Amino acid sequence: MVEAKGKLVISNWQKKWKNSNILSLALLALAAAIFLNALFHLVFATSFWWLLPLFLLFGTVFFYFDSSWKIGIADVARFLNTSFPELEESTELALKPTGSLNLLERLQRQKVESILPQLPQPKEFYKRLKVGAIVFAGALAISFLLTKLPFSLQNKHFNPVKEAFDATGKPAKPEAILPEIDHFNLKITPPAYTGKSAREQEKFTISAEDGAMVNWEITTNKAVKQVSFVFNDKEKLPLKAANAEHTLWKTAKAIRAPGFYQVDLDGKMSELYQIEVIKDSPPVIRIQSPNPNSVIDYGEPQKTLLKTALTDDYGISDAYIYATIASGTGEAVKFKEQKIAFAAAFNGHQTQYQLQKLLDLKQLGMQPGDELYFYIKAKDNHNQETRSEVYIVSIADTAKLMQLEGMINSLDLKPELFRSERQIIIETEQLLKDKDTIKVEEFKKRSNNLGFDQKLLRLRYGKFLGEENESGGDPEEGNTLSDPKDFSNATKILDAYTDKHDNAEDATFIDPQTKNQLKATLNEMWSAELRLRTYKPHEALPFAYKALRLLKDLQQKSRAYVAKTSAKIAPLKPAEKRLTGDLTKIIDPVNQQDFKKQTDPYLPLRQSAALLNQLKNGAGLGASSLQILHQSNVQISSKAVSQPSVYLPAVTAFRKILANASQPKNISQEDIWTVEKAIQKMLPPVAKLPAPAQINPDQGLSNTYFQSLTRTIR
Repeated sequence: MVEAKGKLVISNWQKKWKNSNILSLALLALAAAIFLNALFHLVFATSFWWLLPLFLLFGTVFFYFDSSWKIGIADVARFLNTSFPELEESTELALKPTGSLNLLERLQRQKVESILPQLPQPKEFYKRLKVGAIVFAGALAISFLLTKLPFSLQNKHFNPVKEAFDATGKPAKPEAILPEIDHFNLKITPPAYTGKSAREQEKFTISAEDGAMVNWEITTNKAVKQVSFVFNDKEKLPLKAANAEHTLWKTAKAIRAPGFYQVDLDGKMSELYQIEVIKDSPPVIRIQSPNPNSVIDYGEPQKTLLKTALTDDYGISDAYIYATIASGTGEAVKFKEQKIAFAAAFNGHQTQYQLQKLLDLKQLGMQPGDELYFYIKAKDNHNQETRSEVYIVSIADTAKLMQLEGMINSLDLKPELFRSERQIIIETEQLLKDKDTIKVEEFKKRSNNLGFDQKLLRLRYGKFLGEENESGGDPEEGNTLSDPKDFSNATKILDAYTDKHDNAEDATFIDPQTKNQLKATLNEMWSAELRLRTYKPHEALPFAYKALRLLKDLQQKSRAYVAKTSAKIAPLKPAEKRLTGDLTKIIDPVNQQDFKKQTDPYLPLRQSAALLNQLKNGAGLGASSLQILHQSNVQISSKAVSQPSVYLPAVTAFRKILANASQPKNISQEDIWTVEKAIQKMLPPVAKLPAPAQINPDQGLSNTYFQSLTRTIR
């Protein structure tokens, strides 16, 4: 019985710890379910019976990912070893059978079993349970507050996203509706290119897609004679009575431009309602590859992979590649146009496409020296087209690189430097032709010799970049003049004091662009040399051709052509004009210009700013001042047609000011501030005029001090 006493204590603690962890996970799952159920009830007005499924769902997730409830008796023993030093890390001995222990282990086990009943219960057993209880209490309190809120997000009269704030970030004011209107409804039918369904709303402010059809239906609480809409203070749209009592009125209109409108009910005007038009943007084309101007060198596959991304607001209906191949030179240039389709199927509903097209230049009929010009054109559901930039892909003409046109000119514009790489290419191609007719040793020898020639050419160009000689010797060794034997050596003296352009110090005289291109040339030469020395002349040719093309490009950039022109001037007649004193032909210059009087279109707005300041102080305005305010009102109304969200509040405030202009005390300061803010937005910035320099108000002390200091120095 004594042997099982220690194991029994550990087993009891294991059960308590396991039950505590299980209860903590259950509390956490119940807290999450209660909070989420309350939130769903607030937003979607769901039933509280969803609490049980949510609890089971969260409980399953928590018990699956949290393995704390799987704690075993061995885990408790390890925990006791780390928490109580007096057990001497021997708690596991109480769990082992007595027959498997030696004498020393039995003695240690008796000591552990005598200590275990005296140990206090660890607080860690209930730590997770306390956390779960706190979280459960917090979730219960928050959920109770959410259920007691006096509103629901499902209520159509409460929409914090669309109606709580206006465009300026201020709390939005509810629409003011004429008291004769009992009920109204707007049905907005988006155009077909959007793919959207019709929607209804109970507010006069309109935000619709370009070309959407809007149907109004207004119900009045009494019979009225006439109902109409006034758009932008110009266009008038009458409504038709839909019943004999003249209490139901209907009309429809296609919305194609922003602006504002009012309801005219038997001559009684409502406030201004905003019309916002959502324009359809054209497709966006982004070409990811190839580069805008790419060259396919000798040995590279004559193919290019076209990758592009197409995006649109509502959907892309079609997209094509328009390619033009230019072949020939001079007046014999020929152009061939082709229209290439993508493999994707455009259904008109998808808004994004990631397209690829492998352009095989050989199948397109291109030859070395030809150029391919292509662009992408995409069209959306609204028949709007977008064209990308023109991209160029050309195939390097190796035959043109091998031409020696410089040798037939009277002046050899191509030094020997630019012909060495060409000679290496010629001999390499000849080596490939003779490969089947010569021995392997001869083939390797000639290939290695070509690699050595490529090395010499690379080192020759490397001097322009200041690269060191591969021999490893000191470049300055042997050039010193301290040796008495070199006292009369003219060559040594010239080497020491003349400008040698092949020195590393002179490499800085090359401009950075030329230096970078020359470095790229050396890299291509090194790649060609490596493959020639490893007996792979076929692989060396593409690098050699690219090096030659870079060299020819450098040669063309170094040329400077100056046109020779001869100037013919009238012969001088010194005997007829000189020393005669005739000044009759010398007259004063006359510069006559007609300046048109320019009128300031913003003058009424500038004057209105001062008049509004008078209204702030309670001063009355005369007839001429009111005329200026009316002109400013027309200008702001015209601006509100194109930008109603910005200037429509100012139009409403301006009309209130004009209605109470005879009684300045009834004018709201907020309306004046709204109009002044709109005027400041419309006025252009004032141009800065020349002005004298500002002098610090030091009463001239600095100038006096400077003059006194000058006299003292003299």
